[in-house]
This record gives sequence, structure tokens and C-alpha cells, in this order.
Amino acid sequence: MNASFATPEGLRSLLQRLHERDSVGYWAWRHDPEAERLMQFTIRKYHSLARTHNCEPEDSAYAAFEAMRTRAVRCADDPWAVITRAVQVSLIAEERAAGLLCSTAQARRREVMRHHDARRFGEDETGFLELLAESRGPSTVDPAPSEPRPKLGETAPTTAFEALNLVISMFVALGWPANSATCTLDYIATRLMGAGNRHVAHAYLRRDQAGRAALDLDRDSWATVLRVVLGNPDKATAATRAGVGVLAMLVCDWKVVDLLADDGLVVEIRDSAPKVARRIDV
Repeated sequence: MNASFATPEGLRSLLQRLHERDSVGYWAWRHDPEAERLMQFTIRKYHSLARTHNCEPEDSAYAAFEAMRTRAVRCADDPWAVITRAVQVSLIAEERAAGLLCSTAQARRREVMRHHDARRFGEDETGFLELLAESRGPSTVDPAPSEPRPKLGETAPTTAFEALNLVISMFVALGWPANSATCTLDYIATRLMGAGNRHVAHAYLRRDQAGRAALDLDRDSWATVLRVVLGNPDKATAATRAGVGVLAMLVCDWKVVDLLADDGLVVEIRDSAPKVARRIDV
């Protein structure tokens, strides 16, 4: 479509005209034919972005419509750039709201967005039963056979939950904020539990743009954290420590002090800590 509003100046002119006609009670957005063509163009323009965030294309059109009615868009140097950012933020909030089972307004709040997606009863039977056993403790009615106690001088093996807590503590010790480290590692562990395989989880998380944005990590930091925690997916490193990842190493009873002796690992974790992001109001 070779429409005038496809260019920044053409869009500004159309939005200014619609705003002026709205101000005199014409209801331009409802009756103007060019406004209808603009919204159809917007749906096509942001179709791929909406699919990326598991939303319908019409959701992007609604977010764009809300942005187009603001003075900030009409006065911006590039109105389409401002609208694109507004649509992206709205779609991320829609996706997070669906995962957190809350309203879009709540999903936009930083203290809510940092949580991982809600897990429904029975969605992950193994993980649920493990959490239930951890919270309730041993049953006194029909106790299941317990694992043999370690012999004298031996230590009990590290559980997955203990290993995850150790990784979080290690990240915090190397400069990560406690909340960011907890949310990031918890999010990765949840996806790993659902995938059941480190390589599958790594491939999924590497393309998880919404999760990365919610955790406020840039692309390089996100890639580094996944490589450190889940291991390098390169087959050439499969038999090395880098290919295994710190989470699996701790489950295999490696000690944190041994991992911290690796200067390269320490630098990677330290440099991947989230930076203070500049918020853009649209």
C-alpha cells in the first residue's frame, strides 16, 4: 500500500487532521475512511511483532491506536518509531499478563513482571510433586521408603533445589542484585524443568525475547547467563566443564569454591549483571 501515512510526515499530517476533527466533535476516528485504512495498514505492519509475543494482530492495532491519539506521537521526530515502541511494550505486557494470570496493568509493574509464569496444577507433575514433598515433609501415615543415609564421613548428594540456591548465591556474590539473580535463575530453572533437557531448554530460552525483556537483560548478558548456567550448546564442548554448566556441576557435587577458582567464569558472571535501564515513556 502506497499510502501517504506510511511516511513519518504523512502520518503526522493525518494524525493532526484527525485530532482537530475529533476536537470539534466529528468523531473522525470512527467515520474517516483514511483512518480505517491506517488501522488496516497498522495490523499488517505489526503482524509479525504480535505473533512473536503470542498475541493477535488486532492487539497491536489497539496499542497503536492508543499511542496515535497522544500528543507525544504527533510531536515526535519520527511518529512511527514512537508507535512501534509503544506497541512492543504493550505486547510484552499482554504476553506477561497471560503467563502471570493477571491484568495487563499489573503485568506492567516492575515488581510483578519479575516473577516467573504461573504454573498450573498438573502442568508439570514431577516438579509439583517435588515441591509438595519439600513443603509437607515426610508423611506419618504411609511413609515411603527413605533413601539410605550417607555413611560416616560421607555427605548427602546435592539436590536440584540446593544447586539452584547455590547458583543464585554465587551470582549475588559476584555483583548481581539479589532480586534479579533470583528471578533470572528461577525462570531458567522453570523452563529447564518443563523441557526436561538442557539443550532443549537452552534453545527455547535463547529465543525467548519476552522473558529476556521482563528480566531486564540485554542480548549479550542473556546469552552469557544461559551459557554459564546450562552449558555451552556447542558439541565440541560437550565433554568439558563449559559444556555442562554450573547448575549440573553443582548437582554433581562440585563445590562453589572450585567454580569460583575459574577466573573466566567469574568475569562472565560479573559482567553479565543487569545494567540500570533507561525507561522510555511513550
